[in-house]
Amino acid sequence: MNTGLFIPCFVDQLYPDTAFSMIKVLEKADEVARTHMRFDYNPGQSCCGQVAFNGGFWDEAKQIGEKFIRDFREYDYVVGPSASCIGFIKNYYQQMFYNSALHNENNYLARKIFELTDFIVNILKVDDLGASFDTRICFHDSCTAAREYGLSDQPRRLLDKVRGLEIVEMKKSEECCGFGGTFSVKFEAISTAMAEQKTANAIDTGAEYIVSTETSCLMHLQAYIDKQGLPLKTLHIADLLARGLKNN
Repeated sequence: MNTGLFIPCFVDQLYPDTAFSMIKVLEKADEVARTHMRFDYNPGQSCCGQVAFNGGFWDEAKQIGEKFIRDFREYDYVVGPSASCIGFIKNYYQQMFYNSALHNENNYLARKIFELTDFIVNILKVDDLGASFDTRICFHDSCTAAREYGLSDQPRRLLDKVRGLEIVEMKKSEECCGFGGTFSVKFEAISTAMAEQKTANAIDTGAEYIVSTETSCLMHLQAYIDKQGLPLKTLHIADLLARGLKNN
């Protein structure tokens, strides 16, 4: 099986180490599953179009989407470390390309593109990577991951098997962190208040890290943490699992 690696522009520009962590975790999961997959990165790939679409530039978003579909058309699967971007592709591409020349190709893409933890748990059928990480964390359920992609227990199933890791659930883990893309720019005061509440709930657990599947949420929370000097850090689940593999 030939699997394409989708690296969202946000990860590519701001968190490239998370992309390398995803590759390390996928290779380990493939080894455990014995599926002998080939993971390939297409350097010509670009944004999925979500930023333009959310900003009201729908024609431009469709142009970007057309390129995205063609960039990943040859793969058996496509995997990325962001349920937000992939949820956008699965839902809004259906509207953009309905009854168009790319209608069938888009439907095929929607069936074969997966968020990282969903791919590992439900496609590779692996939940134990043999990782170890001695720390306490709480998990932030991204609202777009849950509501647009439909992510549920897949991240926690992987985290539950990490040796030495203590997971403490924070209050209202499913509530928005306040980022919401341009929401944090247009409604800065509300966005900041939401980050304040989220980090307060995390600190109440005694966790060292807030972990999530979404780098955008974590960037927003880390900025608030740094500004307030809070005793807390953020970590993408791919980075946690990759570090856990290094500890072995």
